Amino acid sequence: MARTQPDITVPGLAGRRAVVTGAAAGVGLVVAARLAAAGAEVVMPVRDRRKGEAAIAKIRGRRPDAVVSLRDLDLSSLDSVAALGATLRGEDRPIHILVNNAGVMTPPERRTTADGFELQFGTNHLGHFALVAHLLPLLSAGRARVTSQISIAANQNAVNWDDLNWERRYHAQRAYSQSKIAFGLFGLELDRRGRAWGITSNLAHPGIAPTGLLAARPEMGRAKDTLGVRAIRVLSRFGILAGTVESAALPALLAATSPDARGARLYGPSGLANLSGPPAEQALYSRLRGEDDANRVWRISEELTGVTFAPDPSNRRDHP
Repeated sequence: MARTQPDITVPGLAGRRAVVTGAAAGVGLVVAARLAAAGAEVVMPVRDRRKGEAAIAKIRGRRPDAVVSLRDLDLSSLDSVAALGATLRGEDRPIHILVNNAGVMTPPERRTTADGFELQFGTNHLGHFALVAHLLPLLSAGRARVTSQISIAANQNAVNWDDLNWERRYHAQRAYSQSKIAFGLFGLELDRRGRAWGITSNLAHPGIAPTGLLAARPEMGRAKDTLGVRAIRVLSRFGILAGTVESAALPALLAATSPDARGARLYGPSGLANLSGPPAEQALYSRLRGEDDANRVWRISEELTGVTFAPDPSNRRDHP
C-alpha cells in the first residue's frame, strides 16, 4: 500500500521575494520549490554553485516558469555573510520571506569556522544571526516573516555558556543541541524586537527524515554515512516514526507562509513524539522559554559577530 503523505496548501505568493538558505538539497530544496510553485521569486544562497545549479534545474523541471536564482553564501564565514548582505541590499528589493534552513550536524571531531568559532555554533546560529542583521533593512521594507529551522535536539542538553566554542571538551551532539537552542532563542527574541521593524519571526523543526545532515560529509571528517541516517532511511521507507524529506519541509512552509502562523511560535510534525506527520503548532521547548537567556544570546552574538541590528544600513557596524 502506498504511503499517504501529509501536505498543506501554500497560499499564492505572486509579487513576493523569498530567500531560503540551504536550498541546494533536502528540506531546503523542497521549501524553495514549493515557494516558487506558489509564485514567489526565490533567491537561493548556496555554498556549492554546482549543487545549486542542479537544484534550480530540478525546480524548473517541474515548474518551467519558476523564478529562482542563486547567490553565493558560506554561513561558516562572516565575510561571506556580509558579502551576501551587501549584494542583496544593493539590489534594493524588499524581502517578504526568509527561511533560515541551512545547517551542519555533529562533525566527529571539533572543527571551526573561518572566524574560529566551533563549526555548528558558528554556522547554524552565528552565521544566520549575522545574515538577518545584514538583511534587516530589506526584511523591514517587506514586513517579512522570518522562519528559523531548529531541531528536536533543541529539546535536549543546554547552552555551554562557559565554553561556547567547546574548546575544553568537545561533544558533537551537545554542541549541535547548543547551536539549535541558541538559534531558537534568537528567533524568539527577533520576534519581540522585530515588532518595531515590522518583522514577524517564528521557529520550525522537521522532525526526523532522511536528509543529508548525517550522511557522508568528507569535508566535515565523516567519510561514510552514519548508522543513524541508515536507520532513518529504513524507518522512513516503511513509514515508522521518521518522515520523508517532503513531509519534513512542511512545518517550515507552514510557519513561513500560512496566514494562521504566528510569531514566537514553534511548528513541527504532529505525529508520535513529533518526529513525523502533518505540521502543527507545538509547545515551545523548555530551553527556549527564558527571555533572559534570549537576551544573553543576542548580546553575545552581537559581540562575537561584530554586527548590530539597524533598519538603516548606514547605522550598521559590519564585520570587517
